[in-house]
Amino acid sequence: MPSRRHVIADDLRAQILTGRIKTDDRLPSEAQLASHYRVSTPTLRNALAALQSEGLVEKIHGKGNFVRYPRQRVTYVGGGWPLQTKSSNESALRISVHATSLLAHGQLVSLLKVPANSPLTELVCLNHEGESPHSLARVYIPGGLAPTELPDGPLCCVSFEAKVAALRPPLAEIQERVSARPPTPEEAAVLRISPTLAVLAITRVGADHTGRVVEAALLVLPGDRADALFTTHPMTGERGEDR
Repeated sequence: MPSRRHVIADDLRAQILTGRIKTDDRLPSEAQLASHYRVSTPTLRNALAALQSEGLVEKIHGKGNFVRYPRQRVTYVGGGWPLQTKSSNESALRISVHATSLLAHGQLVSLLKVPANSPLTELVCLNHEGESPHSLARVYIPGGLAPTELPDGPLCCVSFEAKVAALRPPLAEIQERVSARPPTPEEAAVLRISPTLAVLAITRVGADHTGRVVEAALLVLPGDRADALFTTHPMTGERGEDR
């Protein structure tokens, strides 16, 4: 026999898919829904969590649960700028950027190969379509390399990538590590996803032609609508003999 949370989730899902509850509609409060279905608040929240993980419901802190717009799938393109993503509606994607200064600590010390408490510049970048977030990236640049003028505020993806590429040293080598994990509470809140939904986490380190690390980035994409694409050009035997 199906559990109460499955019954509730099935009922709400049917109403959403048949249009009885429309896109962008705000669902009744959790207390009202719990009373309507005659269940406890934790049971009701478990039902909503199932719909959130399916991408049908979005919980916005302080506002409630909404039937969300279908989000475009995005593809992270390996080897490019850490925010280089592609979707079927690329022109609609924009980046909100916030720049700040901080001191190197923890993982950043080893990623950037700098002493602890070295000055860094952090760019917090939220890639979004309208109000719907698609990915979150934190980009770190050693203090001595940080440009004097940093991009800040909303920008289109192409404009942002061009601005930063013109300001920092060119990348000669890029290393990327990809893993799947649960989101942190902060990531779940910013990306408006269920804490039970896996995210695609990409750690990227870029070095210049001397081998000096000039950039590190931590990228997080919701696992229900993101792919990663890596293209390799193997060296042919003929080219190998020429070396």
